[in-house]
Amino acid sequence: MKTRLILKPGQKGTKRLTEKYGTALICVRFRYDAERQKRLNTVELIEEECDWIPPPARFAANDLVPLRIAASNMVLREKVKAVGGKWVPDEKLWYVRYGAIIGGVLEKHIHVDNKDNKVNE
Repeated sequence: MKTRLILKPGQKGTKRLTEKYGTALICVRFRYDAERQKRLNTVELIEEECDWIPPPARFAANDLVPLRIAASNMVLREKVKAVGGKWVPDEKLWYVRYGAIIGGVLEKHIHVDNKDNKVNE
């Protein structure tokens, strides 16, 4: 099944559903099932809203974080170098400022110690 179109409330094709669900409507998806030869309209709704305090950030932007990058992965190694990463041969890890990798492909390579789920520093 493939999703071909996602519409936000108020866009053409959502008027009836916007009237039905009001502000609880997040989006409308049009999905297509080739096997059954059917088009399906799905909606995403807000079921509940409550107060929430986000947890504190794990790292500050200036914190040095260790990255484990395979020696054969030249593309990622070049990206680490481009953001100012430094190689520490004794640990076989790259160290880079967290602020330089937030939201990028390098962020998922932060080396976490498996024993107690802490960053290996």
